[in-house]
Amino acid sequence: MNISIILVRPRNPQNIGAAARAMGNFGLSDLRVVDPYEPVWREAVSAVGAHEILQNAKWYSSLKEALFDADLVLATTALKNRKINQEIVSLPDISAYLKESGSENCAIIFGPEKTGLSSEDISLAHCVLNIPTTAKVPSINLAQAVILCCYELAQTESSARGAKFKKPSFKEVEIVQNNITKMLAFLDLPPVLGEKVRSRRLAELASKRMLDKEDLFFINSIVNKIISAFIFGTSYNNSSKFIS
Repeated sequence: MNISIILVRPRNPQNIGAAARAMGNFGLSDLRVVDPYEPVWREAVSAVGAHEILQNAKWYSSLKEALFDADLVLATTALKNRKINQEIVSLPDISAYLKESGSENCAIIFGPEKTGLSSEDISLAHCVLNIPTTAKVPSINLAQAVILCCYELAQTESSARGAKFKKPSFKEVEIVQNNITKMLAFLDLPPVLGEKVRSRRLAELASKRMLDKEDLFFINSIVNKIISAFIFGTSYNNSSKFIS
């Protein structure tokens, strides 16, 4: 299993460096950084003896871009004052969870030091990874969180189930979501199923990871045919609104 560690908007060079060292300690090498504070990022990368993992880290402007190849996305967050719609996995259970998932490319997301991941960031994840802590001090330092997760991830071995059930990547799922959104725009849906509601429900369905690549290809083929029928057909009198 390929595992990517993603730091979203990090602001402390020491935490960035410690995260990279932790990855090296436990055999991980794919570090991705989303919209870091540039002066801090330069300081971290240019530090004397900077870890090779840090110097080879990939920089992305958005979290979606960083998740392009992931077929399993886990968002780390403290649960206090959070409304979580996804499945919650406790860190001690992560090894068994990953083996059961059958995934090939897993991404673990860590938020900025002061605020943690935003609700929008978390909505992109298939599940939430929680590090058990006491109720009085529910959150822990970014670098410490990465170290703990890397240790547990190092216990995970590839599962044979992965070859039988091919998970679609985040990018592949996003393409189908966008096509379904285009298709739904043609339909005369009631106000209760407005654009925001449709977008939220599609995101929730995508996070459940019920479909493999063949299922997704089948759905996308049908959706594209329906869109083409609306654009080029004569039975729908508002088809012109979709043509640019």
